[in-house]
Amino acid sequence: MVPRFERLCYDGIVRHAAVQQGVRQGRLLVKHLVPAVWKPIHSLWNEVIGFLFFCLAIIFGFQVVRHFHEHDWKVYMALPIIILLLWFGIDAFLRARKISRS
Repeated sequence: MVPRFERLCYDGIVRHAAVQQGVRQGRLLVKHLVPAVWKPIHSLWNEVIGFLFFCLAIIFGFQVVRHFHEHDWKVYMALPIIILLLWFGIDAFLRARKISRS
């Protein structure tokens, strides 16, 4: 809505229309730009998280091998954690692939 004092002035009406058009064009830009930028960032985030989970699973795996040679009971506690970390890593990479293909 054009303010009352600008209704009588041609410049005020034109300025108000230009501002409205600028806001409309800005919204369109954001509407098209955000998904184009967000999708690769989201995919990369999932790949980084998957890599970290794989690294943690490898670290725990070396510890399991060490404790296995010592016949320690900690092996049975670490195996489910390794399986869970591997599952999270695989799932993160599958999600990244799904995001990049959509």
